[in-house]
Parts: sequence; C-alpha cells; structure tokens
Amino acid sequence: MNDQSILERINGLIDEEHRLRGGGAPPADPQRLQHLEQELDQCWDLLRQRRAKREFGEDPDSAEPRAIGTVENYEG
Repeated sequence: MNDQSILERINGLIDEEHRLRGGGAPPADPQRLQHLEQELDQCWDLLRQRRAKREFGEDPDSAEPRAIGTVENYEG
C-alpha cells in the first residue's frame, strides 16, 4: 500500500463517516461509526509511519498497520 492508496482509503472512510453522521442526528449505526473512526486512526498512523521512515532514509513499505489499541492509546 502506498501513500496515495492510504489517502484514498482515508477519503473514502471520511465520506462514509459524514454520510452516517448525516444532519446532526445520532448515527443510524453507532458501531459502524466507531469502526470507521478506528480504521481512520489506523490509516493516519500508517501514513505517519511511512512518512517518518522516508524522512529518515528507511523503506516506507516496511511500515505496517498497528493494532487498534495501540493507535487509540497513542499520545503524540
């Protein structure tokens, strides 16, 4: 997965999140919304990892998605 495909995935997830949130009413599927938020966190984390590896001369393709618990508990 390259940076562009990660960004495309992020945009797709954001679009779905916006559809679920609708006009400010409670989401029809709160579990799906939670899953979307977790997947977004993972995608952003993976993109940051890839960029950091590239910046320090490492192979960005060696970056791997981290577990949801790890990403959600990250305090950066």
